[in-house]
Amino acid sequence: MSAPLSNTRAIGLVARREFQTQVAKKSFVISNVLVLLAIVGGIVATSIFSGGDDNEAQRVGVVGAPALTQVLAATGDALGVPVEVSAPADGAAARGAVESGDVDAAVLVAPDGDVTVMSQDSLGSDLSMVVDAAVRQQAQNQALAAEGVDPATVAAAIDSVSIRSDVLDPPDPEQGQRVALSIAVVVVLYMQILGFGMYVAMGVVEEKSSRVVELLLSTVRPLQLLWGKVIGIGLVGLMQLVMYGIAGVGAALATGVLTITGTAVSVFASTIGWFVLGFAFFAVLYAAAGSMVSRQEDVNSTAMPLMIVILAMFFSAFTAVDNPDGTLSNVLSWIPPFSAIMMPLRIAAGVASPAQIVGTIVLMLAVTIALSWVAARIYQRSILRIGKVVSWREALGAGSRA
Repeated sequence: MSAPLSNTRAIGLVARREFQTQVAKKSFVISNVLVLLAIVGGIVATSIFSGGDDNEAQRVGVVGAPALTQVLAATGDALGVPVEVSAPADGAAARGAVESGDVDAAVLVAPDGDVTVMSQDSLGSDLSMVVDAAVRQQAQNQALAAEGVDPATVAAAIDSVSIRSDVLDPPDPEQGQRVALSIAVVVVLYMQILGFGMYVAMGVVEEKSSRVVELLLSTVRPLQLLWGKVIGIGLVGLMQLVMYGIAGVGAALATGVLTITGTAVSVFASTIGWFVLGFAFFAVLYAAAGSMVSRQEDVNSTAMPLMIVILAMFFSAFTAVDNPDGTLSNVLSWIPPFSAIMMPLRIAAGVASPAQIVGTIVLMLAVTIALSWVAARIYQRSILRIGKVVSWREALGAGSRA
């Protein structure tokens, strides 16, 4: 008779079996390839269509005022709206350039100083602001010159005046990217924890309903089977999350959608860590929920309390996206399992202190270990009970009847 397997050996064998079973499924491979393509394609499309023309020079033709061309270009540079100035031969040529789209607008200056701005459609606010400011500046220069005052001297005197800005609460230039990272973290963690938690529950039920579990338990103990299943499926979820993260962060940094490289990498790392904690918290409970039923269609009845908690985490996190340093976010980040979503969100927003990160990790680990012991007891009591659905109350108090 062979010696019984050690805990490490038994759990490792079960975990390897679960991992290989999941990753070998054709549906798993195809779905992940499609998701990766969607992630990269979506980010590339975002980089192409979101603000790609912000720095494109506006094209303006000037007729009748050669000096205005320099003023237009200088004014555009000063206002952050690059302007490309050309000089059509006359009004007819300017009209033709506007109609053909060669220029966005044409400025016609009459001998008496009257100015006409010609465009195919209404001018955009940026170009309209530049043209208006440049025309006024040119009129001012001409008036100063008529009075014998050198416009360059006036401009130099104005430029010599410096204004210091003392902003008490300066805006964060990275705020938009941080919000995007926060939303991505919330969505990904919600999907991964919920999806792979259900994988654990469904796997337990499948083995139980087919009586495979009885064969497995002739070789390994119930707790070895439980932890092997949780670790094996958890590694699949972790591998998938790493693939999504590398694809998403890599594509975003490569296309310039994300420019905060250090923040993106730290958020990626924290998301992986908190997924491990969040999955461990829920996976053993999902395994317990699966052990309490004998048919897959009954899983939702025992898993519903867990789904409600995960949904509450998801919606509370989305509520906190706009105010990650608010009271709600601060309080919930200390409460397991809300920490698993709230803390990565706060890290992405840049408002989590090192002490809070360490403290919430320790608290999450402590609660997870305690709940794991309870869930393991439920699993051990319920896994061989075939027939009616075992309620949570019955499972928690069924020690003497298991």
